[in-house]
Amino acid sequence: MLDVPLLIGGQSCPARDGRTFERHNPVTGEVVSRVAAATVEDADAAVAAAQAAFPTWAALAPNERRTRLLKAAEQMQARAGEFIAAAGETGAMANWYGFNVHLAGNMLREAASLTTQIHGEVIPSDVPGSFAMALRQPCGVVLGIAPWNAPVILATRAIAMPLACGNTVVLKASELSPAVHRLIGQVLQDAGLGDGVVNVISNAPADAAVIVERLIANPAVRRVNFTGSTKVGRIVGELSARHLKPALLELGGKAPLLVLDDADLDAAVEAAAFGAYFNQGQICMSTERLVVDSKVADAFVAKLAAKVATLRAGNPASNESVLGSLVDVSAGERIKALVDDAVGKGAKLIAGGQVEGSIMQATLLDHVTPAMRLYAEESFGPVAVVLRGNGDEELLRLANDSEFGLSSAIFSRDTTRALALAQRVESGICHINGPTVHDEAQMPFGGVKASGYGSFGGKSAIEQFTQLRWVTLQNGPRHYPI
Repeated sequence: MLDVPLLIGGQSCPARDGRTFERHNPVTGEVVSRVAAATVEDADAAVAAAQAAFPTWAALAPNERRTRLLKAAEQMQARAGEFIAAAGETGAMANWYGFNVHLAGNMLREAASLTTQIHGEVIPSDVPGSFAMALRQPCGVVLGIAPWNAPVILATRAIAMPLACGNTVVLKASELSPAVHRLIGQVLQDAGLGDGVVNVISNAPADAAVIVERLIANPAVRRVNFTGSTKVGRIVGELSARHLKPALLELGGKAPLLVLDDADLDAAVEAAAFGAYFNQGQICMSTERLVVDSKVADAFVAKLAAKVATLRAGNPASNESVLGSLVDVSAGERIKALVDDAVGKGAKLIAGGQVEGSIMQATLLDHVTPAMRLYAEESFGPVAVVLRGNGDEELLRLANDSEFGLSSAIFSRDTTRALALAQRVESGICHINGPTVHDEAQMPFGGVKASGYGSFGGKSAIEQFTQLRWVTLQNGPRHYPI
């Protein structure tokens, strides 16, 4: 069992009132981590520590910030075993956590590379002698709120670019992966970023709303970023707006994968299976809708069904398991209700559907219609549905018939045809002849519609985590009308 204290001002500490909560392995029920349950006073202290550390961190030369972030990346990858050991918090496979550490290290390296790329500009002025500049400067304290499903990637993403831009951070850990999120903070602390530069707050599930509201309301917090469900994202966005805090929101998804009538079906099947079922479909980019031309739908479904039959879900500790566990038993119950609703209304269950506790087998349904909840609702589980259409325009209509717009994919041998469609798909991300699940540290990552706004990743994040200022220098006398 892992003991998980708070990280405030460079110090490990319990909650002020001594309370803790426990995170249990969803498969075995064993206690994986015992976690400090922060009070609102702890939240205030974390922000105060970040605010106190801000002037020194912001004043560092960019190459010094780069050096420290690069050291953090090396330390994170060196401690991959510690992250994998905490995978029991979510029931994920070890290979998923290993990939998380790899990409998170790259995110720190990418952030490090951008410390010298925070550019301003000189703007011509109509005022004689006025030298006008637009400068990008650090904002102050940035609040990052990260989820459990890709815990190392998404928590690192929440803080890496804010740090590169000269901000200090408070990371609010997920109640479902607190040990992993706390370990990220410790890695950055041990890498020598400085006391208070990164602070980590964990809270009991029942206290989440009051802790988040307290953190956002704190005047020292100048930016907010949140990755998670659209339901909670709306609340975070509303709270941020109430306090006039810019927010970056990366929310839910129901990614479509379009299979055109000329697609390489074998390639499309491999991408669909990976996109729909990796990490039990608990990825914001997961392929939830297979939008297939009717000319090739029967062949595609048959090939995908054969692939799904090889994807056994089970205890992650078993060598026979290809897929692991859902995050908890309630997730299985929720997803099974969606599947039962679809089958009850006429959908054909092609594969899977079985749920035992937190273990759900990869599930494929055909002939799904708008009358079924699975047509529109995000399952966030190992479920993909087939939507059949006639011709590219019908496939495009089906793909865009969703409140979400995060990731998407198109399979076609005619890349010019696919690119024309990609520009009309309502999503922040579109991959041609590749899976919907794809992330790289240097790429702009964000969605549209109910999938949120703003972009993480690479240079696009600089705009999110700096303040643009107009500064002038008057050379010589200036004429005034009075």
